[in-house]
Amino acid sequence: MSKEQEYFEVNRALWNEKTKHHTGSEFYDMEGFLKGNTSLKEPELDLLGDVKGKSILHLQCHFGQDSLSLARMGAKVTGTDISDDAIAYAKKINEDLGLDATFVRADTYSVPQEVEGQFDIVFGSYGVIGWLPDMQRFADVVAKKLKKGGRFIFAEFHPVMWMYDYDFKQPAFYYFNREPIIEELQGTYTDREADIKMKEVGWNHSFGEVLQSLIDAGLTLEHFNEFDYAPYNCFSNTVEVSAGKWQLKGMEGMMPMMYSLKMVK
Repeated sequence: MSKEQEYFEVNRALWNEKTKHHTGSEFYDMEGFLKGNTSLKEPELDLLGDVKGKSILHLQCHFGQDSLSLARMGAKVTGTDISDDAIAYAKKINEDLGLDATFVRADTYSVPQEVEGQFDIVFGSYGVIGWLPDMQRFADVVAKKLKKGGRFIFAEFHPVMWMYDYDFKQPAFYYFNREPIIEELQGTYTDREADIKMKEVGWNHSFGEVLQSLIDAGLTLEHFNEFDYAPYNCFSNTVEVSAGKWQLKGMEGMMPMMYSLKMVK
């Protein structure tokens, strides 16, 4: 087994465990979701537009809420994720709701081998690329799975955020992708006190690496935006400044917290 595959297996075990805590959490509000609430946020909804009748590949879909939200909007959706438990749960929700989404267990780099065909839209959102060592390989997967004229819709946390320690007191990590970041952390973003203490492996990716990799894969940038808030309360020391928008306490409005982009093949 290669070192990269060892890292992926560490993260797969972690996300299998996280899934057990996430599915019943207040953070993901499964009760509201099952009643019809969408899990999609304003930045990605603005870029997605009308998806009725569109084929969508959702990379790193976790346990499928966003994929199923897209299916409710009339899209034909395939979701992929590295976690066995997350994919199994996504399939169950899909069946319970009577939707027709497809879910495939695969790490992102293996998607071209595990998922047939090309798509009108490839989609990813929030906490995606930090689990991957090589942005060019990610970009190549996106390009391979898009039809000519297809769109890549992406919303992600800002790379500046990943430079800081977990209390956002000072920089603690390189902005650039120089090495794997191997940590053992307590809890998860839905519950900091959750009974999870497992290794995880991540990588930071600068804007230059992200954009140039996608351009080199043959995509053209049509839209790019940055935001001074996060649409989830998933970071330490945040305050809700308006409904569904969190900023860093004491630095309200000062830090870029997320970005969105649309690119076309």
